[in-house]
Amino acid sequence: MEIIDNSIVEPIEIRMIRPSKLLVRYALSTNSPELANLKSSIREHGLLQPIVIRPLDHGFEIVAGHRRFSACRSLRWRFIPCKIRDLSDKHAYEIQLTENIQRKSMDPIEEAEAYQKYVNEYGWGGVSDLGQKIGKSEEYVSHRMQLLKLPNDVREKIVHRDLSVSQALELTNIDSSLKSEFVDEIVNNKLTIKQIRVMKKNITPKSDLCTSVSHKNKSINLVKKSNLALKITLSRIDDLVEDAHGIDPKQRVEMIKFLMGLRLKIHSMIDDTIKFKKNYS
Repeated sequence: MEIIDNSIVEPIEIRMIRPSKLLVRYALSTNSPELANLKSSIREHGLLQPIVIRPLDHGFEIVAGHRRFSACRSLRWRFIPCKIRDLSDKHAYEIQLTENIQRKSMDPIEEAEAYQKYVNEYGWGGVSDLGQKIGKSEEYVSHRMQLLKLPNDVREKIVHRDLSVSQALELTNIDSSLKSEFVDEIVNNKLTIKQIRVMKKNITPKSDLCTSVSHKNKSINLVKKSNLALKITLSRIDDLVEDAHGIDPKQRVEMIKFLMGLRLKIHSMIDDTIKFKKNYS
């Protein structure tokens, strides 16, 4: 999408400009490090790229460049270089979204919320339409929007880059009562997508772990967590057995025998947790 077509470039008085009513990103706090860095850059090098605005009945509205605008206003500039374009709400939103995607300045949750607004809240088009407008595949847009199914604590880990988008997507179809345990295990042990899928496969829909846990029954919940922890350990042992096939042949048989012995013990412990749960309840 071309941003500068048919635009007029000129300095506009800052007091005549207001933020967009259709923001695609969170506003920066006045004391944020990102804003401080941007101010420092503009102070030293000037504003290298004008912001994009559109005319309103009284003044102008920002289309793209909200953070540059905030930095310049904090620096007490009176005028700011602007590209002025006459745009509809829909077109303005698409430009704002496209610019942020091209700059890679949005975190995955900001992206997901922006796509959700476009498709569902504003009703400007479907996932396929949006993908074509911003130069992304339908699958890409759809996957980002699926992140909004996750609890807030999981979203925070995505924002802070403790959890990748690929890892997070594996959690969207897991029972809600198990998500926290899965997330902790993934983050603490830096599990690969393959390892996560093995974990999920070991937790079948018929398992006792997939029933919702009452807040009043914390003891049973501990048993379920124990079962989950053991199944996670089992999946790791399976990975180690696979790795053992690549070691020296002289040690391979002994190592595989040792690992398979551990595997049997873990299976026995899983059986014990199931029996304990039945007796306890």
